[in-house]
Amino acid sequence: MSTKIESNKVTINADQSTVFTFLTDFNNIKLLLPQEKISDWSATTDQCSFKIQNAAIIPLVKESVHPSTKINITSGEKAPFPFKLEVFIEAIEGSDTCLAYFNFEGEINAFLKMMVVKPLTNLFNYMADRLQSVHAD
Repeated sequence: MSTKIESNKVTINADQSTVFTFLTDFNNIKLLLPQEKISDWSATTDQCSFKIQNAAIIPLVKESVHPSTKINITSGEKAPFPFKLEVFIEAIEGSDTCLAYFNFEGEINAFLKMMVVKPLTNLFNYMADRLQSVHAD
């Protein structure tokens, strides 16, 4: 069963290409995560992995990029279930700001879905908010 979660859309005080460059280096993803809830962090520019408190290890792998507008991320080998995570970055015409949000789609069984939808929704909203604050002037 496919589960879809979309984060809040946030306006970022940086241009589209700056945000895209920041997000395509997976070392920077750590800055978007709740530090008190993650451990076992490791990263390269194209993948990262971390353990969420009281949960599984989450491996993220950069699958493809659409320059300045979209990053496709897929679950790594040890993920608890297969998923895709898309990051959308939209220019706001006539300004040096952009809009960004995360779109998650995972194959989660019904039992697990009840336990993970709310924490995942909170995580993606947190990441969007952090992305906004990392680029705040």
